[in-house]
Amino acid sequence: MKEIKTVAILGSGAVGAYFIWGLSQKLAKNLWIIADGERRIRLEKDGININGEKFSLNLKTPEEARGVDLLLVAVKYPALDGALSDIVRIVDDNTIVLSLMNGVNSEEIIGSRIGMEHILYSMIRISSERTANTIQFNGEATPGIYFGETGRSEPSERVLAVKTLLDGTPIHYHISRDIITDIWEKFALNVSNNLPQAIIGCGVGAYSDSIYAANIFRRLREEVVTIAAAKGITLSAEEDASVSKGIKAARYSTLQDIDAKRHTEVDMFAGAVVEMGRELGIPTPYNEFAYNVIKAIEEKNAGKFDY
Repeated sequence: MKEIKTVAILGSGAVGAYFIWGLSQKLAKNLWIIADGERRIRLEKDGININGEKFSLNLKTPEEARGVDLLLVAVKYPALDGALSDIVRIVDDNTIVLSLMNGVNSEEIIGSRIGMEHILYSMIRISSERTANTIQFNGEATPGIYFGETGRSEPSERVLAVKTLLDGTPIHYHISRDIITDIWEKFALNVSNNLPQAIIGCGVGAYSDSIYAANIFRRLREEVVTIAAAKGITLSAEEDASVSKGIKAARYSTLQDIDAKRHTEVDMFAGAVVEMGRELGIPTPYNEFAYNVIKAIEEKNAGKFDY
């Protein structure tokens, strides 16, 4: 069985921080954060603050990290195109790649550049808050990472290697028997939870307190479920509108990005639903509306208009 001795993380935001927090003690100097240019200078100076603790980072350029045993891709969707050239420079014949990005197509996008044989499908469930270089999450309550091979329910050698890496760390993990369905379930949850919040500007409690917010949630999810069914993937018709039960003020990543005037991942959420709907001949009016509203909010936040 392949032993994973070195791990590189591309993207040190909320998701990347979970693995910096979880793997630093076990791997020490064999945990690398990919950075160059201005970003490297900033991370060398400031490090990253996770749950009140400052982490000094072992920084490497893509060239310095080439041949790493495991690469974790944790960039935001708008940064993926720019990150592909870095991924190509990092990966060699024996590198395993886990994409921890939201959405349902990042594996194929990355695999088209490096070969799908490097890809081990995965997804992560985490609720976190990011402000500048400070990231907060509840490690004990975080569901964690799900990973597995497509087309087989029994763990492969690669799956067992990742399991061995994570054993003895605070990272929560699940070996999935149907990783594609798991990825789509998370996608449906992200689309239906993130987008109404971002449009209304509210905490997750609105879904239980407002019949109108709850209806938008359901309609967005229904469109994802219909598209998944057309692709042969069966999702539950309904799901609870919150993975942060009891925290009505919780704001998910899309709204956090809008609050901070950052670009959102709406292209990976509603944009992808609309595109797949067009390809399959399935109407997606709720996702198309959400896409246009959030894009307009992004433009306003960027100063294109403010009147």
